[in-house]
Amino acid sequence: MSTIGSSGYGLPAPLPQVILDDVRGAQKMLSGVSRVTPMEGSRYLSSLVGAPVHLKCENLQRTGSFKLRGAYVRIACLTPVQRAAGVVAASAGNHAQGVALASSLLGVRSTVFMPVGAPLPKVAATREYGAEVILSGQVVDETLAAAQEHADRTGAVFIHPFDHPDVIAGQGTVGLEVLEQCPEVSTILVGIGGGGLAAGIAVAVKAVRPDVRIVGVQAAGAAAYPPSLAAGHPVPVEAPSTMADGIKVGRPGDLPFSIIADLLDDVVTVSEDALSSALLLCLERAKLVVEPAGCSPVAALLSEPERYGRGPVVAVLSGGNVDPLLLQRILRHGMAAAGRYLSLRVRVTDRPGALAGLLGVLSTVDANVLDVGHVRTDPRLGLTEVEVELHLETKGPDHCTEVARALHRAGYPLSNP
Repeated sequence: MSTIGSSGYGLPAPLPQVILDDVRGAQKMLSGVSRVTPMEGSRYLSSLVGAPVHLKCENLQRTGSFKLRGAYVRIACLTPVQRAAGVVAASAGNHAQGVALASSLLGVRSTVFMPVGAPLPKVAATREYGAEVILSGQVVDETLAAAQEHADRTGAVFIHPFDHPDVIAGQGTVGLEVLEQCPEVSTILVGIGGGGLAAGIAVAVKAVRPDVRIVGVQAAGAAAYPPSLAAGHPVPVEAPSTMADGIKVGRPGDLPFSIIADLLDDVVTVSEDALSSALLLCLERAKLVVEPAGCSPVAALLSEPERYGRGPVVAVLSGGNVDPLLLQRILRHGMAAAGRYLSLRVRVTDRPGALAGLLGVLSTVDANVLDVGHVRTDPRLGLTEVEVELHLETKGPDHCTEVARALHRAGYPLSNP
């Protein structure tokens, strides 16, 4: 395997090395601590891609994400003196919970800094796992700086979410499980924030199966890796913006970047629409609750299925910790993007029974009415006209077309709201 940092990108040297033996050692350390998460086949994605697609369900891991693996290995490797000083971490939620649980299991005091806008369920879970939680910063990078300052001031050991060899080795155990559960795998898709999970998987998989194609996936609004790879060094992205808070990281980690630059085959980006559609698909088709960052590999498959048709594909669902309020918004957004909602305005005569007649037409085509509003003050309306604004739940784009045609045949003029 290549020496980390020797890929010709002019990175600062020397960087630590992470090798297959490190990942195998982490796997032994995690025995009885982390779960060997299941691998589920997806008939729908397989038919779309034209090859078997499997979902590696790290959303079913303890604490709801892969982060426990790296956090536990990092803290378990501390000296007794370091453990006595306690640990501090920064995270939007998943790393926070991983550090909190790992610390509790190992009897170490933990303080976790989280962004001010972190989802409340993640904040509550982190506290329940035993950590002291401090809210600071608007994005992960600002929160990281606050946690580092706390470490410098108190002597607590800073547990970085991705930029440390022990963390990367722990995350790499996901790759070993993928090889054990799907030995014939041809392509692995994995979401990238700072890069710890992708780097760890790459170290483990490429050492055993260098022919396996590994593709990293980033949210388009927080995609630091494509410009960083082009520049040959980590380049920060100003004001990253995405619903996928788990991969909303403005700058790649130095060590993950060196590994990813050396070992990953490709890095792609996905839109917010693709992320919401992927979350909805995981919920509806796979019966899995997956957070936006966790379903980014599925979003990549939905966006460009033709790119992944060679051999079995494994999409790593990295986490399932999604705020219920965000889930509600994403589901609405995903259903709209999938053509499951239809909004329109219909002019009717302003007389008793007119609305009932309109709704009767909709019932014949099985359209579910979510909301009804009346517009009477538009100057374009006739003296005896009223415009009815309708929000409908439909079965998809074809059903939307069927609804519109039924209204047209019944003599109702349509306009967009």
